[in-house]
Amino acid sequence: MCELLGMSANVPTDICFSFSGFLNRGGGTGPHRDGWGIAFYEEGGYREFRDPHPSVNSPIARLICEYPIKSNVVISHIRQANVGGVRLANTHPFTREMWGRPWCYAHNGQLSDWRQLPLGTYTPVGNTDSEHAFCWLMGELRRCFPTPPASPDSLWERLHGLCEELRGLGVFNLLLSDGVYLYSYCSTKLAHITRRAPFGEAELSDAELTVNFIEHTTPNDIVSVIATEPLTQNEAWQRMVPGELLVWREGEIKASYGHSK
Repeated sequence: MCELLGMSANVPTDICFSFSGFLNRGGGTGPHRDGWGIAFYEEGGYREFRDPHPSVNSPIARLICEYPIKSNVVISHIRQANVGGVRLANTHPFTREMWGRPWCYAHNGQLSDWRQLPLGTYTPVGNTDSEHAFCWLMGELRRCFPTPPASPDSLWERLHGLCEELRGLGVFNLLLSDGVYLYSYCSTKLAHITRRAPFGEAELSDAELTVNFIEHTTPNDIVSVIATEPLTQNEAWQRMVPGELLVWREGEIKASYGHSK
């Protein structure tokens, strides 16, 4: 299985600490050797890096760790190939335009009968079940909402319903963003943590690295990280439940579907 990493923050924030542990799972502490990618939304723009080689040995991945790109929303993925060859076209995250915005998507899992999902506006470039499902998902959203809905709740409810349909085909853990909201959907496995004042120390599980966040934040900062498995060993991560969709904005959960709390 692949692994996912996402971030939502209320101030432009770098993801160097979390990514330093995450990249080690791509062929180091984990078996995900079949490519990796990361996308940043920053100041109304979109920046993406993808590489079909293991992240643990990737000079591009090391660049990300050493070059603190400040972003409010980040999506990253490390791949263990199930469907589709190991090549750049099959490397997550994938991106499509809707309503004049770049929508970024990464998937963890494997689907059956995915070729039967009808495609319309969007067409895959590679040959993975993940990208096909993304194109179907985006096409269904665009068909339901040719223009942005006046209330985002209707979009969120429809998105949850579409994710539930895809979960019916197999394992479908998702991260999706339009640069404003970050969506995390759990089919089997996702966890999250929100860091806010009073900040403390965090210690990575996959690398010998500790950071004291109080040295890098202000009292008003709110930063949430979502990952397939918790990235730190001294913090209390919260696991999502199967069928749950969380809507994030500026580090906070704005809506939740599929889980009665």
